[in-house]
Amino acid sequence: MGSIESCVPKLTPEQVWARGSENQNAMGNLLLHLNGNVRQWILHGVGGQPDARDRDSEFAARGGGNAQELFAALRATVEEAVALIRALPPERLQERITPQKFDVTVLGAIYHVVEHFAGHTFQIIFMTKLFTGEDLGFYAHLNAPKPPRVLQ
Repeated sequence: MGSIESCVPKLTPEQVWARGSENQNAMGNLLLHLNGNVRQWILHGVGGQPDARDRDSEFAARGGGNAQELFAALRATVEEAVALIRALPPERLQERITPQKFDVTVLGAIYHVVEHFAGHTFQIIFMTKLFTGEDLGFYAHLNAPKPPRVLQ
């Protein structure tokens, strides 16, 4: 979430909804899509909440909420999912569920969401770099000067 949170304020509203072509997604679409995916796989699939997802609309959107609103909704969904996962009894991890008609274990659903989230996070980082030309500094700490060693 931190990487996405760093990217969101760097872009204008036009950039959040910009697409290179009709077969590409804007950052706004990805924020909607991540929210829908976490809701469907974790909150519905694992937690039993109603499945109200309209996946096609996540990709069809050409505008809507601003980036801060979309990110706030995503953050709230992730926080709800984290609370649900933390409260899961270990014996539920091997339980079979069928989010999006996929037959997986609860643990498999969690891994799917983590992998899926990571993939789209990297797309959001790449888009932000393309639009801003910035080095986002996520690994700057690796090149920071080290304090001098004191000999004893």
